[in-house]
Amino acid sequence: MSVLSGKKILLGVSGGIAAYKTASLVRLFIKAGAHVQVIMTPASKDFVTPLTLSTLSKNPVYSTFFNQDEEDEKWNNHVELGLWADLMLIAPATANTMSKMANGTCDNLLIATYLSAKCPVYFAPAMDLDMYKHPSTLSSFTALEQFGNTIIPAESGELASGLSGEGRMAELENIIAFLEADLESKLPLKGKKILITAGPTYEAIDPVRFVGNHSSGKMGFDIAKSAANLGASVILVTGPTHCFVNHSLIKVIKVVSAQEMYDACHQFYADVDVAIAAAAVADYKPKNVAEQKIKKAEDHFVIELEKTKDILLSLGKAKKQQFLIGFALETENEIENAKAKIQKKNLDLIVLNSLQDEGAGFQKTTNKVTFIDKDFKIEPMELKSKEAVADDILNKVIAHFYE
Repeated sequence: MSVLSGKKILLGVSGGIAAYKTASLVRLFIKAGAHVQVIMTPASKDFVTPLTLSTLSKNPVYSTFFNQDEEDEKWNNHVELGLWADLMLIAPATANTMSKMANGTCDNLLIATYLSAKCPVYFAPAMDLDMYKHPSTLSSFTALEQFGNTIIPAESGELASGLSGEGRMAELENIIAFLEADLESKLPLKGKKILITAGPTYEAIDPVRFVGNHSSGKMGFDIAKSAANLGASVILVTGPTHCFVNHSLIKVIKVVSAQEMYDACHQFYADVDVAIAAAAVADYKPKNVAEQKIKKAEDHFVIELEKTKDILLSLGKAKKQQFLIGFALETENEIENAKAKIQKKNLDLIVLNSLQDEGAGFQKTTNKVTFIDKDFKIEPMELKSKEAVADDILNKVIAHFYE
């Protein structure tokens, strides 16, 4: 999965011949899973039509401050556009547009949006050889980089004038690769290895029946996705679940029983930086497992249970450099029980769920948690989607390494 997946990209198109390539660039962004909004300068519409870019991006294309052909003359809000984006790319960036960017010459919607943008801004210059080397152009490069903008250098090749040399806009695949590499290098968890457990465990009674629980696994899977999107290499050990994830940085290990989850966790634990135990592991398992299906015969049937191995306790005992996060699902004396679990299992942080809270617990798309760290600092959170809770958990991980 590309690091561009899910990103909101604002593509600014200025009036150079290379503008015709932006149709293919939009397609590459969409293929990578990005959301694209396009802003065109008036001159760029001589080289590629707004209809083409609108069709490919599946969004309206903007080029003026208001739409003159509409009865209400709707204003195109450059501030909202600038704040919407995760990143802004201006490609092609002509000498004229770069000069306006460098000097704040705000005479079109693209420049107004650029001046309003709070996100990282990239620009891909495109112009003829002598224009590219002109002192005024070099001055624009310097000014824009001093502003914190990132240049995607032009390449050498045949130019529209018939000359051959530097000034050709970077090839589209190289633009995508540049953005991916730059974004990946800035991800806060790049280089970190994270072990995550998810879902329930099923403890066999016979070949057909089992002891289990209602965990969907969604919380653990959402944590894994969030961690991978932040650059971490993730090992996801999951019990039986209908959840699915497809990400190049996530290795999924499927298990069924608590013993299998225990073995998988200890196989990888020594080499990870973080372990997050989000799985709902069965506390007990049948002492004896029938080899054949147990027939319905007696009115009463007794199953003798024995404790499963406590995975989180064992990880706490083996902990060295790992930042260890556990979960606690409680129905009473929540804070006291969670604090006791922190001490007993040598945790750095616990994520407390209470079944008393509306919207929390198994089989829900939302969760309401309270963070308690090893110093017993308590931080209650609002009811949020499980995806947002996953982001909050990973923010705690980032804070551990960088604050």
